[in-house]
Amino acid sequence: MDRRSFLKQVTLWSAGLLTVPPLFDITGNRAGAQLPDVSDIFVAKGKDIQAMVRHLVDALGGMHQFVSTGDTVVIKPNIGWDRSVAQGANTHPDVVTSLAAMALEAGAGKIQVFDRPCNEKRRCYQNSGIKPALDAMKDRRVVCEYMDDRKFVPVKIKNGRSLREWSFYRDALAADCYINVPVAKHHGSAGLTLGLKNAMGVIGGHRGRLHMDLSPRIADLNLVIQPDLTLVDATRIMLRNGPSGGSLSDVKIMDTLVAGTDPVAVDAWATTLFDLKPEDIRSTVEAFERGLGRMDLSECRIQISDV
Repeated sequence: MDRRSFLKQVTLWSAGLLTVPPLFDITGNRAGAQLPDVSDIFVAKGKDIQAMVRHLVDALGGMHQFVSTGDTVVIKPNIGWDRSVAQGANTHPDVVTSLAAMALEAGAGKIQVFDRPCNEKRRCYQNSGIKPALDAMKDRRVVCEYMDDRKFVPVKIKNGRSLREWSFYRDALAADCYINVPVAKHHGSAGLTLGLKNAMGVIGGHRGRLHMDLSPRIADLNLVIQPDLTLVDATRIMLRNGPSGGSLSDVKIMDTLVAGTDPVAVDAWATTLFDLKPEDIRSTVEAFERGLGRMDLSECRIQISDV
């Protein structure tokens, strides 16, 4: 089964023409493909976030590597908490707007930005600074929207180990290009929340149920949600009391962004910012074991630049 067949099932389900949930088969996805000889990780350090984002995307070959003319692009930040930019619980709005601007330059027909917040959604979108920043772009192609409960689609995960079925947001599944933009921070249950954990923001249902076996289930979700590009916002990282935080004393300024097309490798490198090893984070290990990317940084080509 290929992605087109899967998306056809999603469309039929949404139209009420399919009686069984769509089946996501591992065949043809990242986990079914052979990894390249080396995974590239690009790191930018500096104060100018827009310049750092552009540097990273250009290092990866430019936004045209990911976005074609007329594409629908999903940019998935963390907008989960009613917190200010300085509190570090959400993705920095400058990261999001920079990616949106570059996607428009590459010819995107529509850009959707959304998350399923844990706090009240309007306060999260507003106080994170993300919705005001995107609205200020004044471009009708850029939509920062609240998620519609009617768009969640049940999906059978054929090769899931701990999770065999869950509901996913249709627009996340159907995007021509999916850009994952998490913030790097502590998480009380998962240890850290980085790129892999950010998939929790595009699923429906009672997410609290997943915490009974959280790390393997994060990996299973990533069998379905596979970003074209992952860019981790570590401009400021939350060291304690995550994922919501609140106290500025929990936040450390790092002025760092990390990007790549291998989501496991990007998470693995970002983990080192917390003085931890990739193997310390079980969701990283689980994703590696499912063939979703590299965890051993010695097998990665790492380029660090001051911007």
